[in-house]
Amino acid sequence: MNEIVVSTKDNKQVVYMPHKCIGCGTCTMVCPKDTLIIGSVGPVARGLINKEFLDITDTCITCGMCTKICPTGALEMREDGKPVCNDNFLCSTIAPTTVNDDCVHCGLCEQICPQGAIEVQQWLSNDGSARVDGETIIDNDNCVHCGWCAEVCPKDAITVQKPFAGTWTRDEDTCQACRTCVDVCPCNALFNPEWDIGERVDKVAQRPDACLYCGACAVACPVQAIDVQKTEILTAMEKKTVFEKKLLNKPSAKPVLTSVLKTDEDACLGCGNCVIMCPVNANSSKFLAAGALNDLDDKPLLEVRNGSVKVLDQEACGSCGACALICPTSAIWLEKREVE
Repeated sequence: MNEIVVSTKDNKQVVYMPHKCIGCGTCTMVCPKDTLIIGSVGPVARGLINKEFLDITDTCITCGMCTKICPTGALEMREDGKPVCNDNFLCSTIAPTTVNDDCVHCGLCEQICPQGAIEVQQWLSNDGSARVDGETIIDNDNCVHCGWCAEVCPKDAITVQKPFAGTWTRDEDTCQACRTCVDVCPCNALFNPEWDIGERVDKVAQRPDACLYCGACAVACPVQAIDVQKTEILTAMEKKTVFEKKLLNKPSAKPVLTSVLKTDEDACLGCGNCVIMCPVNANSSKFLAAGALNDLDDKPLLEVRNGSVKVLDQEACGSCGACALICPTSAIWLEKREVE
């Protein structure tokens, strides 16, 4: 289990635990020193780049603001080496997800949990009846409080408290259906609807009952087509007024470009799949988005020239990793960019 020390001051220490991080960037919105940098959320979630969701600078003053608002406990304040847990911390005031005696151990919650935080053990009853007994175990350390389990439970036996209420909107014209948001979402709240011939559907749809309103999808979107705003902190967290001022009814965290595109001209086939697939390219022209690779001279990010792909402008990259996913020869990939 990897832990990164953000800062140390006297007997206090701020620690980042990447395995708990969902890439929402909420911490960056409250940090007074811009110590925490969120970026490359798409490729990190997709396993396409060797880095964490957060980059950390050396400006931390160990104030602990980030640790108090992190919804998953990925940032932790420690005193004398022990975690600080009190009512000033969001993750401490979120009620544990619980299951009551009405549970019939059907296993639906285990099947649907996006974080694999539920285990259902089943055995045949020992009283002679044709009935299944069992135990439903919830790992609250890994639970993100999305509410899926409570929604599908046929007996309403599960209670979940969410950290935030909010709003989720998406610009249909800007969205390129690249699926970055779908892959990033920690709770399977976003999906690409299926359609029948001749039917028009949204490119991406939301499941409001499963949404955390964390904002990871908005942070990851390479064309800024998604807007997520928190409207309420739902727990009984003390002294939350300062966080409400910084977070409520404001756009999600703004990502920083923390990756760089690399190419291998010898491996490239010149097929142009990455050029067409790139959401930044596609957003610049509906013709390019439709596959008109050779009909346009000016492209913002990727182009095939002399038989191989060229990166035209590194700064235009939305850091989603779509190009790397579509390339048949692994001729384009992302590497970590050092940020100051």
